[in-house]
Amino acid sequence: MEYWIISTTDDKGNKAVGGGIMERQMPEHHITNYINVESIDEYSSKIKKLGGKVLSPKHAVPGMGYFVLCQDTENNNFAIWESDQNAK
Repeated sequence: MEYWIISTTDDKGNKAVGGGIMERQMPEHHITNYINVESIDEYSSKIKKLGGKVLSPKHAVPGMGYFVLCQDTENNNFAIWESDQNAK
C-alpha cells in the first residue's frame, strides 16, 4: 500500500499540521482524522467514559507508534495516535 506523509510549517517555519494520505482500500473506506495523544490507553478510557466507542484494539505501526479507531457520540469515526519509535 502506498502512503504519503504530509507535513506543513507555519509562516515562521515551525512545524504545523501533519498527516498522511493513501488510496481508498474499499468503496466504503472513509476519511479518518487522527488525533495525537500522549497515551492511547488513557484516552481510550476517556472516550468510553464520555460515551464514545473504541472500535478496534490498539494497533502497532512498527517504528512509528500506535493507533485505535474510535467513534464519538454522534457516530463520527476518528482515530487516536500515540507516537512511539519502539512500537512493534
